[in-house]
Amino acid sequence: MTKSIGVIVGMQVVMSSVWAGEVHLEPEQKRIALRPLEADRPDATESPRTVDAGHFQIESSVLGYSRDRSDGVKQDAWTWGETNLKYGLNDSMDLQLVVVPYVYEKTRFQGQTEVNEGMGDLTLRLKWNLWGNDGGDTAMAVFPYLNMPSGTDVSHDKWEGGVIFPWAMNVCEGVGFGLQAEFAYVWDDEDRDYDMDFLHTAVIGYDVTEQLGVYLEYLGVAGDHPYEAYASGGVTWAFTDLFQWDVGLVLGLNDDAEDLNTFTGFTVKF
Repeated sequence: MTKSIGVIVGMQVVMSSVWAGEVHLEPEQKRIALRPLEADRPDATESPRTVDAGHFQIESSVLGYSRDRSDGVKQDAWTWGETNLKYGLNDSMDLQLVVVPYVYEKTRFQGQTEVNEGMGDLTLRLKWNLWGNDGGDTAMAVFPYLNMPSGTDVSHDKWEGGVIFPWAMNVCEGVGFGLQAEFAYVWDDEDRDYDMDFLHTAVIGYDVTEQLGVYLEYLGVAGDHPYEAYASGGVTWAFTDLFQWDVGLVLGLNDDAEDLNTFTGFTVKF
């Protein structure tokens, strides 16, 4: 728990430094305007656009909760401080490290309760924008990633990875549409082997005002298991050009999908 508090406090320090929406650039950088803030959260559909070269971006889920009820098993999980740390390598690539400082899981079945807690797995990601970073109505990226086990009670204890292909389009003023395909090489605890999952999403976002945005999304997961279908929605609020708060909700649409996942967090660039 101490780790998650440290991450959250650190995020608050960064947030206060950019609250006014200003970026302190070196003299040779002042001529270069930053791109509009683009985040991979709160929806599951990643942004195909990258962080500006030489700049950092932090995307953090301050608090998340998930729930599932199936075949008499009741599962609840809380996450604190799940954070994606990004750095712009050049005009078309950024490097990302996703850390989950603290996870608390509780499983109940036939009067028995099992609790697991600890640090979640680490994820290393590299986003490469193929086009659309600096203009145009469409954008696309290729996005390989690697999950590294943390070795705690909540870890998968297996190396996993995959590749993501996000695509986005500006439909009209204030309306955006996105599609995503992901191929994930994941460990199957039941079969004790690796499977290839195909995850796919479609999202539409609408700017209600210059600060307020909303989105609706469909998520599907196919693989060596019954199909999982989800509906997602959320709200974003841009306090400044460089700082955005969000809240989101994911609902399972069939019995094989997790019942509920809700979260709140922020994105900040500097």
